[in-house]
Amino acid sequence: MTPALPARRSFDWYWLCQLAGWGSVVLFNLSFVFFRQPGAAIVAVCAGGGCAGIALSHRWRRVLRRRRAAGRALHWPSLAGGVAVLAALQTAAMWALFVLFQPFGQPRGFAWLPNALIFWIGTFLAWTIFYHAVQALRRARHAEATALRLALDAKEAELRALQAQVNPHFFFNSLNSVRALLYEDADAAARMIDQLADLMRYALQSGQAQTVPLADELAAVQAYLAIEQIRFEERLRVATEIEPGLERVAVPPMALQTLVENAVKYGVEANARGSDIRIRAWRGGTGTHIEVANTGALAHPGGSTQVGLANARKRLALALGEQAALELRAEGGWVRATLSLPGVA
Repeated sequence: MTPALPARRSFDWYWLCQLAGWGSVVLFNLSFVFFRQPGAAIVAVCAGGGCAGIALSHRWRRVLRRRRAAGRALHWPSLAGGVAVLAALQTAAMWALFVLFQPFGQPRGFAWLPNALIFWIGTFLAWTIFYHAVQALRRARHAEATALRLALDAKEAELRALQAQVNPHFFFNSLNSVRALLYEDADAAARMIDQLADLMRYALQSGQAQTVPLADELAAVQAYLAIEQIRFEERLRVATEIEPGLERVAVPPMALQTLVENAVKYGVEANARGSDIRIRAWRGGTGTHIEVANTGALAHPGGSTQVGLANARKRLALALGEQAALELRAEGGWVRATLSLPGVA
């Protein structure tokens, strides 16, 4: 989950903008009158006007926030009316400051009033537009962050669902192997149950992670092959060739085991003479490649056992990105399933 920003940080940015904005208004007003009538009185009037502006705009902000929180955001006619009221109050505050400090003597007449109202209407209108723009940007960023969190949660949920499908799939296949052996060799069946317990322990532990080191996955594969070796004996012939330094390469849990399981099922089990199985991992091109090959022909059986390869592809894309791939092909009397993992060459 993405952590929310502390409230204090947003609060500090607001006041920094307030001080900077109204400080600019104070300097703008001073630039027109200070050189004509320098003195502390005109500085006090302009500074007091800045303080009045801060107080009024802060109150205006509280009104806007309360209305939005209540689901009754102000529309432009209401906003225009609010800006007009703020401009009138600011103008009255400035007039009171001129009366109090009298930088140009006692104020007389109201010829200045239209220009003052226009200036303060423009000022508060600019403040309101800027405030709404910042809020719209923050809402957009919050919506983007929320959408990202939801996408990540959905990705994780899909990954867990796919993993939940794969674990029972291989577990029931292994139980079938134990059942077949019980009537032939009780000691071998006991050893198979021990291997199966180790394999299930790994499956349960790795199911909490998106990826696991290749070394851990290979250990699970060896446990699985030990189970099947008891069952098939000389019909199962395995060769492993892992290039040094690839032990820490990240792979989706049970992905390699799924490929080996399919090689056993459609290579060894389907052939009375058994099958050779080769497990290789090497660096090449822009990534690492892991291949499980078995002698035989590419078959296309139906049924629930096909969930393994389909889920392996989905989990590979979810865990490592769309550039990761799983290719299944037949050539030269071999069926080859190759995992291509980008960026880890």
